[in-house]
Amino acid sequence: MEGWGSPSRHLNKRTFRGSLWLRRQETIKVCHVDLSNPKFFVLLVRIDREQARQSIAQGCRFCGAKLHRSDYPRKPRGCPPEIRTQFESRFSASCSRCRKRMTPPSIRFMARRTYLACWVALSAARVPGQHSAQSQICRALGVSRHTLARWRRWWQEGFVRSAFWQDQCARFMPAIGERALPESLLERFTGPAVEALLRLLLFLAPLSVRH
Repeated sequence: MEGWGSPSRHLNKRTFRGSLWLRRQETIKVCHVDLSNPKFFVLLVRIDREQARQSIAQGCRFCGAKLHRSDYPRKPRGCPPEIRTQFESRFSASCSRCRKRMTPPSIRFMARRTYLACWVALSAARVPGQHSAQSQICRALGVSRHTLARWRRWWQEGFVRSAFWQDQCARFMPAIGERALPESLLERFTGPAVEALLRLLLFLAPLSVRH
């Protein structure tokens, strides 16, 4: 598996400035990440931790006071058992003055879903030539067909209607085929598989918090 390094290497936001035009690829690179490798999930934790550190350092957005770490528990599904404990909390903070909570965006979690964000994206995609791989993922995770159908319905209905997507969709040229989500979005994130998946998760991170 390639591309392991410091979190900052994978936090380059230049991809998201201006147009996100990318040529259509014959294969969707993000689907080739070896998600059985715990190193990938360790990297997700490191990136989340760094993003939380930066957000907390900025102070409370309501009153400007200092923020204190106040993580809350999660019961994640879909991470290797040897690092599960590192996914059993969501990085968060509370204000020392007004007591309001501030939860930074996460690339590990997608809103309140118990399955990790990477699985919600990859398992719901129908990729030509990858049906057997998708079936293996679903069996390993214990994801039912009903759950997969619900995830695809969210991608093509809830995600499309979200304020996040309404704000971001115009940055893709040519336009993303919304009836083919999520695979039509996955195929725009190219390059080495690990880096492509990380860029996708960073792009989707705002969906992990309430607005």
